[in-house]
Amino acid sequence: MRHDAGRDAIGTRGPVPDAADARLDTRLGTRLAELRTERGWSLGELAERSGVSRSTLSRAERAETSPTAAQLNRLCAVYGHTMSQLLSEVETAPVPLLRAAEQPVWEDTASGFLRRSVSPPHAGLRGELVEGRLAAGADIAYDRPPVPGLEQHVWVLEGMLQVTAGDTAHELGAGDCLRLRVWGPTRFRCARTTAARYLLAVVRP
Repeated sequence: MRHDAGRDAIGTRGPVPDAADARLDTRLGTRLAELRTERGWSLGELAERSGVSRSTLSRAERAETSPTAAQLNRLCAVYGHTMSQLLSEVETAPVPLLRAAEQPVWEDTASGFLRRSVSPPHAGLRGELVEGRLAAGADIAYDRPPVPGLEQHVWVLEGMLQVTAGDTAHELGAGDCLRLRVWGPTRFRCARTTAARYLLAVVRP
């Protein structure tokens, strides 16, 4: 996982300090351990609930590895958080204004997915804006929403994007917007030879 708040655009990036990444991974691991402990679950119980292996959970909590986007989504579903909520809990105190250069960018290098948190982070937020970028050929499948009934608006800014909700696939081009309420599996796929960039509006029920 990579996280950086100093990029001018989601597709361009400068060097990311390893120390900053390590600190974020440590805070995220600590928060994941706190959420599990608050519920009185063992690693084995959390593994059964989330479908993420016990060894991966243990290493993530000790900041020895970073969860992928799909794994983090499963953990968010178990804890009833959106991804932005979880990440906001390991950031600094909430602010009402977030400058472009300060917006956190999280990267899942394994799947070719970059995620910019456009909205100022707040643990109690209900609505949020997220900018996403999928590299050419990237394919991300989520087996469940982080919060059942989550409302999403997917507005494609550049490229072509295929969004599948349940058994229905939608082909979206630049300027197209898809609105859906998520109850089951979803899939975001960029099958073209160029990257896709989109804005995702998320509203908790």
